[in-house]
Amino acid sequence: MEFLFFSKAEWDIAIESMNEERIATLQPDVVINAAAYTNVEKAEEDSESAIAANALGPGYLAASCKKQGVLPIHISTDYVFNGMQHLPYTEEDSVHPLNVYGHSKLQGERAIDAVTDRYFILRTSWLYSTFGHNFFKTMVRLGRERGSLTVVNDQIASPTYARFLAEDVLHLIRKKLIEHAPIPYGVYHYTQLGEASWFDFAKEIISAYRIEATVNPVDSTRFPTKAKRPSYSKLSTTKWEQKTGIALRSWQEGVEACIVADSNNY
Repeated sequence: MEFLFFSKAEWDIAIESMNEERIATLQPDVVINAAAYTNVEKAEEDSESAIAANALGPGYLAASCKKQGVLPIHISTDYVFNGMQHLPYTEEDSVHPLNVYGHSKLQGERAIDAVTDRYFILRTSWLYSTFGHNFFKTMVRLGRERGSLTVVNDQIASPTYARFLAEDVLHLIRKKLIEHAPIPYGVYHYTQLGEASWFDFAKEIISAYRIEATVNPVDSTRFPTKAKRPSYSKLSTTKWEQKTGIALRSWQEGVEACIVADSNNY
C-alpha cells in the first residue's frame, strides 16, 4: 500500500471543488476520511463549523469518490445514539443524537449513504492515542502533576486506541480490495472489546502506567457541560467480527499498547 496524507489546508473536505480536484488528480483506490470537528462542547456554539466538517464535507467527499470509482472509508461516532438503552447498540438500532456534534456526524453518515452504496462507515467511541489532545494524555499529565484525579463514573462506552483502529482499517482494505473477501459495504461498529466508565478508563491508565496518583469517582452532575452526552453508548461489534473476520482486542490491551508507544516517545 502507498499512503498520502493531507492536512486541512491541503485538502479541506468542506470545499466541494477541492474533493473533485484531489481525487481526479490522485486517482486513489481508497480515501480514509479521518477529518472531523471533534470538540463536542465548542460545537454547541459553533454548529456551522461542525456541520461543514462533519456533515457537508463527508457528502462532498463521497460524491467525488463515486465519480472516480474510489472507496470512501469514513470514521463516525457512538454519539449518534442517546444512551437510553442498557444493551450494546447495534447498527440497526434507532439513532437519536443528544448534541450538535452527534447530529452533525449523523448528517455526515446520511450524506454519504445518499450519494453512494459503496462505502464503509465505522462508528467508534472514546478514541485516544499518543498524539494530539485526548483523555489518555490528559490523565497521564494530570496524574503526574496533581497526584489525585476526580473522574465521572456514570458514562459508559468502550475506550478505543486509535492505532488499533488504524491497523484494522488497513486489514479491512487488504481483505476487501486485495483478497476480494465478500465483506458487505455499509455501517459497522468498531471499538475494543469490553466497556468502561471514564473513571474505569482513568484508573486503568494510572495503574498500568504505574503513576503514583489516586482516582476518585463522581457522577457527571459535578461537571456541568453545555453538550449532553449519552450515559451508555457501548457499541456492539458483533457485525464487524462476523462480517470482516478481523479479531478485536480488549480495551485494556489498547491502554497497554498506548503506554508502550508513549513510553517509547520519552
